[in-house]
Amino acid sequence: MSYPKRTAALASVAALAGSAVLMAAPAARAEVVNVNYQCKTPIGDKSAVSPIDIKGVKSGGGYKLTMSWQKGVSSSPVDLGKGAMNPSATIKLGGADSGTMNVTGPANQATVPANTPIKINDLTGTYTPKKSGKVTFTAGVLTIKALGTTTTCTPTNSPGASLTLDVTAASGSSGGTQSDSNASGSGSALPQTGPEDSAIALGTLGGTVLLAGAAGALWLTRRNQAARARR
Repeated sequence: MSYPKRTAALASVAALAGSAVLMAAPAARAEVVNVNYQCKTPIGDKSAVSPIDIKGVKSGGGYKLTMSWQKGVSSSPVDLGKGAMNPSATIKLGGADSGTMNVTGPANQATVPANTPIKINDLTGTYTPKKSGKVTFTAGVLTIKALGTTTTCTPTNSPGASLTLDVTAASGSSGGTQSDSNASGSGSALPQTGPEDSAIALGTLGGTVLLAGAAGALWLTRRNQAARARR
């Protein structure tokens, strides 16, 4: 092969390899987004801006999402002792999916001094895709429960998505709400199995039928031999 042809061939191989790498790369995009929260508190309205980060990690048939606040929001006129504050939040779904999902986390592990921004611990939840395609995850309403009171913080600046994932819905998923897709059924239904489990079950059944057939054939053969011997 001449030098120009060899060079062209190597270039084509390199281009194909590069395309394969791009196709194999995970389709996910994360971005820290500033969220302007307007909070309804027992002592009046407050506002705060916090950068929000949402990360997604594949977990079984879904994704474990972690929502993080880089700055504190709202405040309390009194000290909040250890374990006195319980946060939760919603994440809005967009793109190929819609609705909201809930994320929760532990109570505060240290005392929150009075009149200081409340630092929210990381909140987590599991997202199970109902449809295939690109799904966006955007900060929703933050709820803080403390000392028998509830503070609700709502984004007012129409923040952009903090995370975009290219997901694939599990076979047999329905088009219900996110809460429905994560719910487990009850009653006498058989446990759901995947394709591999079904293949194993069918293989076992086939093996049982095969063994039964072989045993029957052996029994008939021995019976015929015994009949001939009696003659």
